[in-house]
Amino acid sequence: MKVGKWMSSVLMAGAILTLASAAQAHVNVYPKESTTGAYEKYTVRVPVEKDVKTTKVKLEFPAEVKVSTVQPIPGWSYEFEKDKDGRNTALVWTATNGGIGPHEFAEFAFVGANPKEPGALSWKAYQTYADGEVVEWTGAADSQTPASVTTIKAGASGDAGHDHGQAAAPAEETASSTGGSNTVPLVLSGLALLISIVSLFRKKA
Repeated sequence: MKVGKWMSSVLMAGAILTLASAAQAHVNVYPKESTTGAYEKYTVRVPVEKDVKTTKVKLEFPAEVKVSTVQPIPGWSYEFEKDKDGRNTALVWTATNGGIGPHEFAEFAFVGANPKEPGALSWKAYQTYADGEVVEWTGAADSQTPASVTTIKAGASGDAGHDHGQAAAPAEETASSTGGSNTVPLVLSGLALLISIVSLFRKKA
């Protein structure tokens, strides 16, 4: 009976770690929250989930966001897509030096002018692999390929629109820019949980 409970706890901890890792594997746009009227620096994090390289990334902008500035990335070219009125509707990054390898990720940054009204921004992304497969990150939040969402909250009156992307980065973005990963704390927490369970089982045995 004790062994059965111990195995159930181990399996539960493994499932938690697996779900956390899967969430991190999605294409995401950071920050997840911003304010109305701000000029926000957005970062697209693109992980590779296959054993072949990612060679192209396309991001469609929500209609409420105006984008005209992009950060150049070594080894990648970029091109804006426009509508008939000349508005930038998407950014397409194309690898010029191999692309993103298996078990790697890359980040692409740009500055966007947020809408003046609170709401949710849905970012549709298209990830192209070297074998020709295109993964469309355009689905609902509970789907296997969800579109990334940024929540726009009401900003302080009088100071919106003057940040120009210089606001402090959220925890997720700061970790990535310093070479860290959101998965590390999750893995350490899971290991600590497993060690505690094993110790408890030994004491009762």
